[in-house]
Amino acid sequence: MNRLFAFALAAVLITAAITSIANSSGGMIKNAYAQNNNWYVGKGVQPNNYYTYKIQTDVDNGQPFLTTIYFKQFNSTGGYWVAPAYVVNSKGEVINGTLHLSDLDLSVLGTSKIPPAMQPYIAAYTSSIHWLAAFVPKPGQSLSASYWGKIASIGGSPIAPGASAKVTVPAGTFDTKVITYHKGVDNNIWIAPNVPYPVKAQTYADVTSGTPPIQYAFDLQAAGQGQPPTPKSQIVIPKPPITIQTARGTYYIQLLWDPPTITVGKPTDFGILFESNSQSAQSGVSYSFKVTDPSGKVIRDVHDQSASDGTGKQTGIIFTKAGPAKVLVSIDAVQGQPTGEFVENANFDVVAVP
Repeated sequence: MNRLFAFALAAVLITAAITSIANSSGGMIKNAYAQNNNWYVGKGVQPNNYYTYKIQTDVDNGQPFLTTIYFKQFNSTGGYWVAPAYVVNSKGEVINGTLHLSDLDLSVLGTSKIPPAMQPYIAAYTSSIHWLAAFVPKPGQSLSASYWGKIASIGGSPIAPGASAKVTVPAGTFDTKVITYHKGVDNNIWIAPNVPYPVKAQTYADVTSGTPPIQYAFDLQAAGQGQPPTPKSQIVIPKPPITIQTARGTYYIQLLWDPPTITVGKPTDFGILFESNSQSAQSGVSYSFKVTDPSGKVIRDVHDQSASDGTGKQTGIIFTKAGPAKVLVSIDAVQGQPTGEFVENANFDVVAVP
């Protein structure tokens, strides 16, 4: 009996051990799957990889610019990525610096070597391709989760993963999860599981009325291994028309000019189209018009101009110097009602050629 009891006891212990191992392995597999299903800003970063994005925020008067980030190497002592970065702004100017990006969430550290001209674009980085880091720092959250968080301001739906979607951007086609939240309108951010930043986004500012302006939009232009070629500065000559939404999202202002190439010493005629936030013609506009040449000299500055049917015209403007210039159009009143303390204007970048 003792011998039989000993065999029985051994069998029970072996069975228990096998069950324990199986449960432990199952838990390990489950935990590994859950970890792999997590995403955070920075997931998938490897040394000697680069990513180029086209980004649109309120920088450069809402005109898109290019940013390239090259993850050159990881500083294990400081716990950050050494990442040379290049910006090609809407004027074609190249600005470069070296970012130190935290291993926790790729935030820009104070030890980064950033020239003053690059600071607005660093702010744009934080508020665009890096924006989700506030909700998913390392080790991240599951792409199957029902809730990632909520914006602090009142109203709006939670930020959460939604449907799966195949999305095509200039860098290629990706299988993504769509991160969605609703605040007045739908806002969408597309995440590929092993790309450190979202591959695409289209989000809108929170406004109390009218069509909301873009808060940020971006898409991945290129990605690869090795140091990317340093871009060269070149003057981008804009072509008409250019449309800019005012900061409050209340109006659109479109600028046209004839001839399409602004030439030094030759007269240029400008046309202005004023539209409501629904992009229909806005009648009864009183506006100001200011042109500053490449040297900073004001060559036209007029006020109380009438656009009764929503269109205005300024003729015979002659540029005496070649280079980038600015045209500022301000709405002073609509239907006899002054815009008051609110600034409703658009600042256009144009270029005069020799």
